[in-house]
Amino acid sequence: MDFSRRQFFQASATALATTAFGFDLSRAQTRAKELKIARTTQTTSVCPYCAVGCSVIIHTLGDRAKNVKPTVVHIEGDTESPINRGTLCPKGISLKQYVVNDRRLTKPLYRAPGATEWETISWDDAIERMARRIKDTRDTGFVESDDQGRTVNRLDNVALIGGCTDTNEINYLLGKFRFGLGIVTYENQARL
Repeated sequence: MDFSRRQFFQASATALATTAFGFDLSRAQTRAKELKIARTTQTTSVCPYCAVGCSVIIHTLGDRAKNVKPTVVHIEGDTESPINRGTLCPKGISLKQYVVNDRRLTKPLYRAPGATEWETISWDDAIERMARRIKDTRDTGFVESDDQGRTVNRLDNVALIGGCTDTNEINYLLGKFRFGLGIVTYENQARL
């Protein structure tokens, strides 16, 4: 039987892919993937990097035990997503290093005016400070009527930016927040 060069390489590649030293590796490869995500909790999320909004599955170990801190062990593309069909770009593939990183901030920091160092504050304190600054800024910049006496109820000294990977619910709440304050200047990558 004569083989062409192309047929020889195709047969060799098939043989190497399915056997190595006479062993079938397909079961071992499947088993290795199962071990990596065994006993994990799967959570579907959206990649935060760009406006595409690729769906990812986050595998977390230790969610159900009360005395164990949950740890992300694997992040992969969601094959059931019509957007990315399980594929991720190089930034999306590296998402685990973004989530599991000892340099990632997990507590709010505050730097007082004139200070050179940041100090850790509680979430309640951070939310209170933000609410106070928003209220003070609105009180100083709110315009009830324009030069001709028409009611405008707008806030010109604040701008709001939304994110493309925010959910519809978050963007809806951002819109309500924006209109409630009277903010005119608004930018969103999702073009809502």
